[in-house]
Amino acid sequence: MHEMSIALAIVDQVESAARPAGATTVSGVRLQVGELAGVVPDALAFSFELACAGTVLEGAELMTERVSARARCGACADTWPVGMPPQLSCPGCGGARAELLSGRELQIVSVCWHDVPVHAPIHQER
Repeated sequence: MHEMSIALAIVDQVESAARPAGATTVSGVRLQVGELAGVVPDALAFSFELACAGTVLEGAELMTERVSARARCGACADTWPVGMPPQLSCPGCGGARAELLSGRELQIVSVCWHDVPVHAPIHQER
């Protein structure tokens, strides 16, 4: 299950950004997942929960946005939804020179974290 290695990589990347920024907890991570990325969202969510244990991400919500696969024909420039299984020949002209425009994404879009506010020390007058 490669979703666990993906989840561990997400946790590592978020921690490497959050800790130096002073984050004490991460409450959410938003991820774009392309239709053709080969990721099973439920398996990723399960793996993410396990990977977050004992880190600043413990209890964080993983929100995934599915990105539909689209292609463009090199011959006629027509675009179409690729779907699953992928249709990589042009439905307009039948051309086989398709350029994949979207659908392979696997990227962190945003992270929501919280930090401890820094308070000035209280000075007591004597």
